[in-house]
Amino acid sequence: MLWPYKTPGIPDDLFERLPGIPLSKREVRLLLISALRLKQDSVVWDIGAGTGTIPIEIGLLCPDSQVIAVERDQDVVNLIRRNCDRFEVQNVKIFEGQAPDCLDQLKPLPDRVCLEGGRPIKDILTEVWQRLKPEGRLVATASNLENLYLISEGLAALQARNIEVVQGAVNRLETKGIYQTLAAVDPIFILSGEKF
Repeated sequence: MLWPYKTPGIPDDLFERLPGIPLSKREVRLLLISALRLKQDSVVWDIGAGTGTIPIEIGLLCPDSQVIAVERDQDVVNLIRRNCDRFEVQNVKIFEGQAPDCLDQLKPLPDRVCLEGGRPIKDILTEVWQRLKPEGRLVATASNLENLYLISEGLAALQARNIEVVQGAVNRLETKGIYQTLAAVDPIFILSGEKF
C-alpha cells in the first residue's frame, strides 16, 4: 500500500500530476480536512477536485464515507482516477461536469462540501449551499483577494453560521546550492461555515 498510515498528510510527490493542474499542498490539505470536521460516514462533495488529493485523503481517512470528486475536464478526471487507483481508494466517485450546471446530477446530497475554485465562484457557492444538508459544513479556498471577498460575501448572504477564515503561513526547507533555505508555500485562504 502506497500510504499505509491512518493520518492525513500524504507527501505531494506521491501523487501523479499533470502540468497546470492544481494540487493542494500537504499542509493546506491538513487544514482543509480539519475544517471539514468529517464524520465516519460523511457524504463529501469536492468541487474542483484538481489532482484528487482531498478526495483521496478523505477516502483513506474515512473509508465508510462517500466522496464525489467533480472536475470539468476529461484529462483531469482520468488523472483523479489514476491517483485513486494508486492509493487503492474505493469510496471516491469521480464526476465529469461543470459546476454549477452539473450539481443536480450529483447524488447523494452532501453533509460536507469542499469548494476548491471554479467560476463563477459565488454562483457555485450559492448552488452548492442549497444542496448542503442541514448542519452541514462548507469549506472553500481562495488564492486571491477577489475570491476571498466573493466567498466571504456569499457565506454572509447565505447566513452561514460559525464562519471562520484562516490563512496559514507554511514554509518548507529547500536546498539551494550549498545552503538550506525556507521557501514559502503559496498562501491560500480557507473559509468555512455551517448550515442550520
